[in-house]
Amino acid sequence: MKSNELLLDAFGRISETVATTLEGVDDESLIRRPAGSGNSIAWLIWHLSRVEDAQVASAAGLDQVWTSQGYVGRFGLPLPERDTGYGHSTEKVDAVQAPPELLLEYYDAVHRQTVGFLKTLGDQDFDRIVDTRWDPPVTLGVRLVSTIADCLQHVGQAAYAKGLNRENGQGSGRP
Repeated sequence: MKSNELLLDAFGRISETVATTLEGVDDESLIRRPAGSGNSIAWLIWHLSRVEDAQVASAAGLDQVWTSQGYVGRFGLPLPERDTGYGHSTEKVDAVQAPPELLLEYYDAVHRQTVGFLKTLGDQDFDRIVDTRWDPPVTLGVRLVSTIADCLQHVGQAAYAKGLNRENGQGSGRP
């Protein structure tokens, strides 16, 4: 198996879990914050999508899907255009609201761009330096693994929040 095939599998797992997590979730459950101050499902899915979009686009020399495909306008969030959610205050977390269909559509578009890029890579590409702001400088391989780790954590948190909502009888489709 080639390195890019492993990465395709890992990013594919994020994609599958995003879709499963958003399946059957109502708007109220999307914005509910665990314990009143945790990150909402909507924020977590939006944030992981923004992280993958920003990190992969930068490493690949591509435009972010967020801006190039008009998602920034479709979401209409009261946030700066390049915002990815790092360091968000509670008010900014609350500001991220979108229907599950739009969240999934955006993630799917990001995932398609990621897959298209990964398919072009050979093993020799993963040693290319993509960020010199760190010591040691960050290689493409390290950046992609870091992105996977971050996105898997956030989609796991979103799935957990969905489970909490269902456990508490919220957002389960019950009368």
